[in-house]
Amino acid sequence: MSERIYAATRKGLILIERPRTGKGRWRIQHADFAGEPVTMALSDANTGTVYAALRLGHFGPKLHRKRDGQAWQECVMPAFAAVPGADDSTAPAVDQILALETGGADQAGVLWVGTIPGGLFHSDDAGDSWHLVEGLWNRPERAEWFGGGYDAPGIHSICVDPRDRDHVTVAISCGGVWATFDGGETWECRAQGMRAAYMPPARAFDPNVQDPHRMVQCHVDPDVFWVQHHNGIFRSTDAAKSWKEITGAAPSVFGFAVAVHPRDPNTAWFVPAVKDECRIPVDGQLVVTRTTDGGKSFTVLRDGLPQENSFDLMYRHALDVDESGARLAMGSTTGNLWVSEDGGEHWDSVSSHLPPIYAVRFV
Repeated sequence: MSERIYAATRKGLILIERPRTGKGRWRIQHADFAGEPVTMALSDANTGTVYAALRLGHFGPKLHRKRDGQAWQECVMPAFAAVPGADDSTAPAVDQILALETGGADQAGVLWVGTIPGGLFHSDDAGDSWHLVEGLWNRPERAEWFGGGYDAPGIHSICVDPRDRDHVTVAISCGGVWATFDGGETWECRAQGMRAAYMPPARAFDPNVQDPHRMVQCHVDPDVFWVQHHNGIFRSTDAAKSWKEITGAAPSVFGFAVAVHPRDPNTAWFVPAVKDECRIPVDGQLVVTRTTDGGKSFTVLRDGLPQENSFDLMYRHALDVDESGARLAMGSTTGNLWVSEDGGEHWDSVSSHLPPIYAVRFV
C-alpha cells in the first residue's frame, strides 16, 4: 500500500509521508516548486518517475519530471501545431494541463495529457516529445464544445483500459465522454444517457454538450465508470456506451470529485456541495458520500470532518483512493488535507494550513 501522497497546490508540490506501513502519523516532508502553482502531479509506477504540471503567470504552463534519485528536469510542453501554411501565431495555446496519466502497464514512458483548450496529447518517451491526437481534435463536434468554469473546454479525465492499452476513454468539460479503441486514431462520443439541465430542453440529452466534472474507471472491472457530472452522478456498466443517472445521494448530487474502489465496481465516493454559484458544503457541513451497491443507496460519512462553518470545496482531482481500496486522501480549496484509513468511515486531519489544493495522488 502507498505510504506517500503528493498534493499539487497553489504554492507548490507537497510531499506527505508516513514513516512505516500502517503506523505513525502522516507528515509533510517538503515542497518542491515552493510558491509556484502546481496544477497536476503523477507518479508513474512503470518507471518510478514523478511528473508535475505547473501554470506560471508570465511563463505559462510547464511540465517537469523527476526520475528516481535525480533532480527535477523540465520536459517539453505539449503544444498545438500551427495551421498548415499559416503564421505560427494562429496556433492555439495550451493554457493548462488538466489531466496527466500513464499508458498501459507494459508501456514504460507512455504518457497522456489533457489540456485546456480541449486538446489530448500523447508521448512515447516520458515527455521528451509530444503529438496532438488529431483524431479527436479534428472531430467536427468539437466546434460545439465550451468551457465549464473555464473560458475554453478542457480534457480532465483520461482512463486507459488495463485490458487493452489502445482503448482510452476521456471526459471533457463541456464536451461529453469520448472513446477510442485504436490508440487515438478514431473516436466516438459516449455520453448517451447523461443529462444537461443547463441546456435548452431539446438538447438536454445531447451527448456532445455534457459537462462531466470527473470520470473514473474501476481497475478490476474496466467496463464500469463513475462520473460526477454538473447535473449529478452517473454510472456506466457497459464501457461508457450508456449511462444511468443516480439520484438517491444526499445531501446533494452536485460536486466535482469522485473515486472508485479499484477492486469493487459498486463502491464509489463523492464530496457533495451546493450547486452552481454557491459551491460550499451543504449547511456548512463537510461530508463524503459513499455507495457500496452501485448507487442504490448511500452512506453519509462525516466523522473527523468539520460540521459547522465549513467552506471546503474539493476540486475534481482532490480525492484519491489507493490500491487497497481502504485508504483515501482528500484536499480542499481552503488548504485542508484529510486521510481516511477505513474507506471514509473516519477522517484524520493531516494539515489545516496548506495552500489551496488542486489534486492529491497516492504514490
